[in-house]
Amino acid sequence: MHVHISVDMEGVAGAVTGTDVLPGQTDYERTRHLMTAEASAAVRGVFAHDGEATVTVVDSHGPFTNIIQDELDPRARLVRGKPRPLAMMTNVEGADAAIFVGYHGRAGTAGSVLAHTINGGCVSDVRCNGRPVGEIGLNAALAQHFGVPVVLVCGDDTVAAEAASVIEGVSTVVGKWSLGARAAESLHPARACQQIEQAVPAALTARGAVRALTFPGPVEVEVDLYREVMVENPLLIPGVERTGARTVAAVAPDFVHAYRLIMLVTMLAAVAN
Repeated sequence: MHVHISVDMEGVAGAVTGTDVLPGQTDYERTRHLMTAEASAAVRGVFAHDGEATVTVVDSHGPFTNIIQDELDPRARLVRGKPRPLAMMTNVEGADAAIFVGYHGRAGTAGSVLAHTINGGCVSDVRCNGRPVGEIGLNAALAQHFGVPVVLVCGDDTVAAEAASVIEGVSTVVGKWSLGARAAESLHPARACQQIEQAVPAALTARGAVRALTFPGPVEVEVDLYREVMVENPLLIPGVERTGARTVAAVAPDFVHAYRLIMLVTMLAAVAN
């Protein structure tokens, strides 16, 4: 069995503010340890299910260089660094299952701690074929495109609700309960890791019943940005048009192209941030 584990930072137990998750800020180094511990807990859960498994951990937060490799379970391979063609889902192709650890709610989710979509300073909404999607929906749909079920999503209580709305049959682990955009009630990190490790085997066993939403091509992509000036760089992409003061849109032939287009629009918009 090959399992892909995509690990973000905002959803780990204990993370609640920008100082927890932004490189160079006061509590970032502490949160790196917490992120690495939750990733290792998921790895242990995979090997409890299948001692001969292959596990790829994908660093999926900010600079993609957050996980402390010498603290990560040594049985896992680590993908780090950017840019990468499939960003948070690099090397998902060919996996038997995927797991999301440390994930957060999509931009605009009321009362969701550290909620955003891709880049919190640029993107206010993403829609595929008219449906709003955050990172959970986008990444799960990309995995599903390759026939890979996302069996477990770990984060706060709003993350669990969002995951259930876009992935049929998914299991979830709640490590904290949102009290607002910058506050949450959290489990002790050791307890959060214990729950993740214990949830993985059952989630993998049930992977045949899991299916995420899909977007058969062609895919109509819309990205709402926070400021009008952020629209201008993405308009350099062939086929991208301005459809509103802060909205760009394009049609992609399939979801892989749609996903990569969304990532490129966000990168170019961030230049003007």
